[in-house]
Amino acid sequence: MKVHFIAIGGSAMHNLALALHHKGYQVTGSDDTIFEPSKSRLLKEGLLPDEFGWYPEKITSDLDAIVLGMHAKQDNPELLKAQELGLKIYSYPEFLYEQAKDKTRVVIGGSHGKTTITSMILHVMHYHDRDVDYMVGAQLEGFDVMVKLTNDNDFIVLEGDEYLSSPIDRRPKFHLYKPNIALLSGIAWDHINVFPTYENYVEQFSIFVDSIVQGGSINYNEEDPEVKRVVEASENPIRKLAYHTPEYSVEDGQTLLETPEGDLPIEVFGKHNLNNLAGAKWICQHMGIDEDDFYEAISTFKGASKRLEKIAESSQSVAYKDFAHSPSKVEATTQAVKEQYKDRIVVACLELHTYSSLNAEFLKEYKGALDAADIAVVFYSPHAVEIKKLKEVSHQQIAEAFERDDLIIYTNSEDFKSYLFSQDYNNKALLLMSSGNYGGLDFDEVKDLIS
Repeated sequence: MKVHFIAIGGSAMHNLALALHHKGYQVTGSDDTIFEPSKSRLLKEGLLPDEFGWYPEKITSDLDAIVLGMHAKQDNPELLKAQELGLKIYSYPEFLYEQAKDKTRVVIGGSHGKTTITSMILHVMHYHDRDVDYMVGAQLEGFDVMVKLTNDNDFIVLEGDEYLSSPIDRRPKFHLYKPNIALLSGIAWDHINVFPTYENYVEQFSIFVDSIVQGGSINYNEEDPEVKRVVEASENPIRKLAYHTPEYSVEDGQTLLETPEGDLPIEVFGKHNLNNLAGAKWICQHMGIDEDDFYEAISTFKGASKRLEKIAESSQSVAYKDFAHSPSKVEATTQAVKEQYKDRIVVACLELHTYSSLNAEFLKEYKGALDAADIAVVFYSPHAVEIKKLKEVSHQQIAEAFERDDLIIYTNSEDFKSYLFSQDYNNKALLLMSSGNYGGLDFDEVKDLIS
């Protein structure tokens, strides 16, 4: 099968391209720019385009499928040529569904926790040598790729993203997978540029629950009132199975999970991660892993890349980086670090980087998000606000949004770095939260601060 990727360099897109290549498909692609690590990974497999740019002559009538990435625009020259030739054009999730339609589809949805839960499930399967197909949004220890597709595996585990499918398909990705087994972890308004109202955003999760195949099942976090309401209101004839945060304790910086066999030391921490673990356990049981085997495997799970990832530690200090950027994630992550390190001063640094977080109207959602931190720092770039064509955001608006009198605010990356590198981290826990890099922060240099 010959497949061409328009915008092959994206994180998700290049992983799908690699998966199809490994499956024996003929894969080609184009993009106007490709960053690392996509660039090196495509080059290694011989899939990196010879030149960056869009070339309609690459689109020929013998192609079996076009996969269209979100990075492409509606007037993309290759897309227009494919439409002119009447070729079959798939969005990323549509093509994944085509590959998965004869398998048992396990889809993990939710505004937060989905990458971690999917990663936990895959870690447990890998630990017990259970081979499954998958798509996950982070690089995992022990896994070479983020997408795996075979002809033989019975199960496919999919991280169910609510973001849009393609420039010509405005449906959320997770509406297209038609799960047999689903999970819903939480609902907290995000992607304000796509879902302008809270009600519109929540509606996408109702559609997801209704898309589960008849006779299928959904595990849902009953501690999230919106999740509970959405799932229990659905008239879809499916099994509805609630889960909640298990009992646990923290002793000397070590989280212990209560199990029928006694307290189990685990690597991950924080109430939100224990809640994620409970959801993952249910799904693994649906997939044939019994409780004891789940606990044995999960005790060795260290977390997904950039999700409360420990980057440095000494006897007196520790540093974590986390992808958290939405208000609910920031709050949960900050609380988790404070709970784990009760006797240390927690320094929480948040970069406001996404479209939503830099939107003056959305900022009020951050009220209380950094309250658990002893020292709270916010960095944002006025230039990023300009690039995103948003209204100017002032120091005062940031301060009022977080409702914290001692909030430290930086708008210049060098000033932020000077602050960061001038601190004494003895008896402190440093938490860096961002989906960006604070205007060019070298995280390897941060590691040197912790000694």
